[in-house]
Amino acid sequence: WFTGLSGSGKSTIANALEKQLHEQGRRTYILDGDNIRQGLNKDLGFTEADRVENIRRIAEVAKLMMDAGLIVMTAFISPYRREREMARELIGEDRFIEVFVDTPLEVCEARDPKGLYKRARKGEIPNMTGINSAYEAPEQADVVVKTESEEMGAIVNRLAGLL
Repeated sequence: WFTGLSGSGKSTIANALEKQLHEQGRRTYILDGDNIRQGLNKDLGFTEADRVENIRRIAEVAKLMMDAGLIVMTAFISPYRREREMARELIGEDRFIEVFVDTPLEVCEARDPKGLYKRARKGEIPNMTGINSAYEAPEQADVVVKTESEEMGAIVNRLAGLL
């Protein structure tokens, strides 16, 4: 379960990890905002209640896919500790690895791959995590990665070693 600010590197790491796992013949699936928010969860907005429901649905889907034998990687901001704990409980402690992609806000904002921070700074996006909506960093993540100081290959190898 990758968590971190927008632009922290969650999807980039998940995609690199998936590539390595596929090369090892392992079956995977990545759930992220691009493939969930436009389909299954298109009825949800970005209020606190909607964000919690978004994560609950994602956890349920991840659990179903894991039950079918897939390694499931989720790449979502998931800004609230309680929603990540809810996901851990739904999925199961023995199958849940919380990966905190610990990238400073200024680095995420400089990357800004979707232009969201720029729009939020202009007031065009209310409830932008890290700008005008809180992100509760994990207190005890299973894994912490720092994309601004760690090589991608080392991050991926470390994560693959846990699976």
